[in-house]
Formats: sequence, structure tokens, C-alpha cells
Amino acid sequence: MLQLVIGNKNYSSWSMRPWVLMRHFGIAFDEIKLRFDTLTYSPDSPFYRALSQYTPVAKVPVLLIDGFAVWDTLAIAEALADRHPELPLWPREALQRARARSLCAEMHAGFGALRSHCTMNIEASLPEVGRRVLAEHAGVRGDLARIDAMWTDQLAASGGPFLFGEFGIVDAYYAPVVARMRSYGLPLSAPALAYGERVWAAPGVAAWVANALAEKDFLDFEEPYRKSRD
Repeated sequence: MLQLVIGNKNYSSWSMRPWVLMRHFGIAFDEIKLRFDTLTYSPDSPFYRALSQYTPVAKVPVLLIDGFAVWDTLAIAEALADRHPELPLWPREALQRARARSLCAEMHAGFGALRSHCTMNIEASLPEVGRRVLAEHAGVRGDLARIDAMWTDQLAASGGPFLFGEFGIVDAYYAPVVARMRSYGLPLSAPALAYGERVWAAPGVAAWVANALAEKDFLDFEEPYRKSRD
């Protein structure tokens, strides 16, 4: 039995990755969604008290395998790949798997400027914020250039339609980046933009987005650029 502990779908970019992967490949799981209620860790927070039932690490997502907790999105992805060798979660060829892991690790450890200044908010439309952030923050411009080049080069190498041909872990990993590009109106080259549209239309991603839009939950501590949903 698999259970996936996640946060709010509108805001939780880390939760999005394993959820869309499992949904895309039809890996059955029960969802446990915990509503964010504070920006930083607090032992008095209902969110963190509930999360502590599942993991010693105060972060989502958490994959529960018959009650056994696996946290960190890369560890979750590897656990799913181990359980489902019949599915093309990673590329089949060894060198391509290594490259896909490299791209996931780059996302896992990098792009801090983009993540800090363009927090995920699927419901919001903030193109004016995107223009200001790009003008004011060289780090965001650098992150955007690297992502665009990464996507473009890998699509050229694989032939598409996804980064390694079929949708897989690496595409799920970059789905929250696509969400940021859309919310903030960040500019991309034509091949990268087309790839983003394909990711957005992928079944697991589309299902997550629909759920995020249905939440209608405004959390002011997650919203640095506006004071309401209106």
C-alpha cells in the first residue's frame, strides 16, 4: 500500500513531483494532504504536528510504503523506479539514466534564485512581477538561461517530445518550473516553450493543476506579491 503525504497543491512544488509521476504512470496511492499553516517550522503548528506522524523531517512530500517512510523527492523517485522496473520512469539506457539523474540533481540542488523570487503559485497570474524580477535579479536571469539551454539541448538530443523521449521522472521534476514560467510570464525560446506546453498537458500534471485550481485557499505567507486572490 502506497500513501503520499503532500502539502497544498497550489504552492507545494516539491509535493507536485512524485504526485504527477505516480498519477501519470497509474501507480495507485492514497493521498494525504496537509494544509500549510505557517512559513517556518513551529512545533505548535497543526501542519507540523500532523507531519511528524509520518517523518522525522519537517518537509513534504513523504512516500509511505506499507507505513515505511521515504522522504526527499529523489529518494521517492528511486523507490518508485525500484518497485516498478517495468515502467520507463528513468531512461532505459545506462548513460541516458545518468544524464537524467544529473538533470534532476541540478534541479534538486540549484536554481535558488528562481525558486526564491518566483515561488510556485499555480493559480496566480503575475507577469508584471516576472518582468520586475528579471530586471532586478541577475541570478534569476542566469537560472532561466540555464533551464532554457538545458531543455533545448536535451530535446534536440532525444528528439522529444519530452526530455528523454517518453515522460519520466525528469519531466515530473521540472513540472513545477513550468508552473513558475506560466505564472510569472517568464520568457523562453520556442523549443523550451513548446516543451513546457507538453508538460502542462501531460495527464498527471493536468490533474494536479486542476486540483490546485480547485483548492481556492489563500495563504498570505505563501504570497509575497499580492494580498488576496482577487
